[in-house]
Amino acid sequence: MAYHQPDDLPRVRAFAQRRAEDLGMTADQVMSLVIAVSELVTNTLQHTSGGGRVRIWAENGQVTCDVIDHGPMRALGRRMPTPDAERGRGLAIVERLCGRVDAIAGDEGTIVRLGFAIGR
Repeated sequence: MAYHQPDDLPRVRAFAQRRAEDLGMTADQVMSLVIAVSELVTNTLQHTSGGGRVRIWAENGQVTCDVIDHGPMRALGRRMPTPDAERGRGLAIVERLCGRVDAIAGDEGTIVRLGFAIGR
């Protein structure tokens, strides 16, 4: 699913929720995936140009979600910002919600790959 502007965010969230439910994720996992995708897409829309794409699939008991854009590589392993910080929580939240988070430089652009074991 492609996205290009802030008005696309509700449609991306609905897509992520539908796919996660269809792939057998638990209700908590669905919510975690939707929040993580929302954070990553929001970062794309705020900090890059050209929008991006989201793809979600399952294999071997795992759900994988790629959020792809043309922004710089993401630094993972972030500490949660202090409560008085105005920004900087997005990737830290994503890393706490997902079973696996990887940043990959690919031919398509920068990929943030999220992983969940189905039903765990």
